[in-house]
Amino acid sequence: MNVQIYGSKKSFDTKKAERYFKERKIPYQYIDVHEFGMGKSVFESAKRCIPVEEMIDRKAKAYQTLFMDYIDESKREGTLLENPSLFLTPIVRNGKDFTMGYCPDVWKDWK
Repeated sequence: MNVQIYGSKKSFDTKKAERYFKERKIPYQYIDVHEFGMGKSVFESAKRCIPVEEMIDRKAKAYQTLFMDYIDESKREGTLLENPSLFLTPIVRNGKDFTMGYCPDVWKDWK
């Protein structure tokens, strides 16, 4: 199992996800998505499992600042990649599988 947690330092769900893997002694890599962003290839893989609209944090300050409600859907992906503070966290990856949020019922089946 090669788990990566794309999260935020301030997100309680990210902290819960980290605690889940720590308690089960499952090694994981933490990536602060707001600081480092997400690579284009990883984002493309994540889109196969999670719709882009679900990845967007509508409560983020950047959502209002960038007028995301008025951006065309075809341009939302680019805006999301350029502004990682728009990502809803955590996005947990295990190979080609991705989950959004705290999903222990899905993680327990990962091998």
